[in-house]
Amino acid sequence: MTLPDATQIAAAARDIAKETIRTPVLALTSDRWQGILPDAESVTVKLELFQQAGSFKARGVLLGLRQLDAVQRRVGVVAASGGNHALAVSWAAQAAGVSARIAMPETVDPLRINGCRAMGAEVTLCAGMPAAFAEMDRMVAQEGRAILHPFEGPHMTLGAAVCGAEYVAQAPQIDTLVVPVGGGGLIGGMALAFKQANPDVEVIGVEPTGADSMTRSLAAGHPVALNHIQTIADSLSAPRAMPYSYDVAAQVVDRMVHVTDAQMRSAMVHYMDVLRLMAEPACAASLAAICGPLRADLKGRHVGIIACGSNISLTRYSAILAG
Repeated sequence: MTLPDATQIAAAARDIAKETIRTPVLALTSDRWQGILPDAESVTVKLELFQQAGSFKARGVLLGLRQLDAVQRRVGVVAASGGNHALAVSWAAQAAGVSARIAMPETVDPLRINGCRAMGAEVTLCAGMPAAFAEMDRMVAQEGRAILHPFEGPHMTLGAAVCGAEYVAQAPQIDTLVVPVGGGGLIGGMALAFKQANPDVEVIGVEPTGADSMTRSLAAGHPVALNHIQTIADSLSAPRAMPYSYDVAAQVVDRMVHVTDAQMRSAMVHYMDVLRLMAEPACAASLAAICGPLRADLKGRHVGIIACGSNISLTRYSAILAG
């Protein structure tokens, strides 16, 4: 397995620079956070929720579209997603003049469904994420569409590596990187970029207790599927680990931790109270981890977290916080 090197990551960054946003980083200072943060030397957050289509997914999707041949572009693409990836595919496909079909769980925030349709994508609603992945596979078999997978494949890892390299350049002091994990594309790519810059950086993945396919896969030594998913973080609800993203994670992730729904809710409240950011649960997962299960481990460390994306309506946000 060949992983992208620094030259390839830099080339990919140049390729999509005009269409993506160099998202800002913010130092989280203890005086503003009033005891919420761990006793780390520094904590920095990269605000990928300000990326095109509202999440980090835009980078990898653009690179995936670049790889399509003329026949694939004519037939169109398909994706299964709980929301952020769906919006990124819809946005990028519309800009490229490519037909897009999206399979989404029927419980997804209507803001995301309507957003995809507003950008010209055809949305099929399914009974949960496993059913959405099955519908994606059906459309590939019956229509010949090209898959733009939400996390699996070199283009998604490379897009995340572009994000990681950008973060390294903005905050080179980081020695502990904490990243939310759905399918593993984000953490694999970001970890590659950070470890190329500094092999001693510790990379920690964060999964919800009710959707921890990567934690189980790394423990088993191979990709595994979940029989049941239960979490408020629908953007982190991948039903199974996949070979490529698992293999990358197995090489570059140092350890995994769990966060509960209650911890993510608390982190959502912290983002709103301190930064006035309306973060969805997945967006708040890194903050939940450093304020929760990782809190005692971060003394004296230079910590980097990521607000990976936030496409959430006020109605859904309020309902999640209400429990």
